[in-house]
Amino acid sequence: MSAYPVVPLSDLVTDAKPGFACGEEDPDGIFQMRMNNVTRTGGIDLSRKRYVPRDHAALPSSTLSTGDVLFNATNSPDLVGKTLYFPGLEEPVAFSNHFIRLRVMSEMLEPRFLARWLQSRFEAGLFKSMCRQWVNQATVGRQALLGLKVAVPPIAVQKRIVQVLDQVDALRAKRREAVALLDSLAHSIFLDVFHADLPGYRQMELPAAFWFQEGPGIRKWQFVESGVKLLNVGNIEKNGELNLNKTHRYISAEEAHGRYSHFLVDAGDLVIASSGISIDDDGLLRTRGSFVDGSLLPLCMNTSTIRFKSIPEVSDLYYLRSWLNGVEFRSQITRLVTGSAQLNFGPSHLKELKISLPPITAQGEFAEKVKKIDSMKLLHQNHLAELDALFASLRQRAFRGEPWSQATVLAT
Repeated sequence: MSAYPVVPLSDLVTDAKPGFACGEEDPDGIFQMRMNNVTRTGGIDLSRKRYVPRDHAALPSSTLSTGDVLFNATNSPDLVGKTLYFPGLEEPVAFSNHFIRLRVMSEMLEPRFLARWLQSRFEAGLFKSMCRQWVNQATVGRQALLGLKVAVPPIAVQKRIVQVLDQVDALRAKRREAVALLDSLAHSIFLDVFHADLPGYRQMELPAAFWFQEGPGIRKWQFVESGVKLLNVGNIEKNGELNLNKTHRYISAEEAHGRYSHFLVDAGDLVIASSGISIDDDGLLRTRGSFVDGSLLPLCMNTSTIRFKSIPEVSDLYYLRSWLNGVEFRSQITRLVTGSAQLNFGPSHLKELKISLPPITAQGEFAEKVKKIDSMKLLHQNHLAELDALFASLRQRAFRGEPWSQATVLAT
């Protein structure tokens, strides 16, 4: 039971207005906030901006002011409900018909509190369950949105809640940035060390350097309640880390050590996702790959995963992991697999590749550097996981209506 009054959102806002559609663009016009400008986590993304004519009839009533809350009412079902607190920009900003602009009674509701609350409901899946769906889009209507009820602490408490959540969120962002910088460092070292002028380079077919194998595609009817865990493509995160908590699928120990024993992975194996590989706007290929930690065993490969084992006298797996994110691999694999924004490949494609291999001593020196970087990354990732758990706990307590004095103990 909430320690604070639970009030319909309609009693807390002064304005809930949808934006406008405009098919015309004008580079000298007004920036119009669109779906792609609000991130899944409730941030703002200005990498792609669209400008509409300044004389559009809807502009006078459809601009944003600092403190407005933008609710993404229309999108794909998974994205309906992502919410932005508008911090203000140095240029006028309008908003599209995919959003509802919320303006609040400032004496009752802090807009940043509202944005955080709506974003928490989005991440909990509330709006996906509420929305009306078409073929490619879904929506949450204005009345349904305003009918939601929110626990409303005093304004001073709301501001304190937002302040603490912002502080923890800023720490999370710094940890994510540190991890990204370490990834960039490893890639920079790869480019700096391995270049065409390095003596001793040789080129060979990939199968001659590595023994690799694709998962067998074990079906649902073969799953059991407990046994040997399966490694599916969804378990390999975008950052390359293995997350076996995302799915808990097992096959029996008898099958794993029997007919599928060939697919059991060993500690130190390199496993990669072979489907859904994205190419960034900067042209970089993001191959998701990770080394298997012995604590995760026993583990059996499954759908859209490929395992690599090195031949130590030929190549080091740390070199291979970086090569799989490099220009040479990208240029070859994109010639073999075309027609999609995401790549799906298998052993038949890999057999046609050639890999440039520097001397094994140079690879080993590179591996030692990358291992140190990976160790630093692990520290940051562990701290990030702790911050994520703290943020989730604080937010849950705050928006469940618990007295904030109990929750603030966690933030100290």
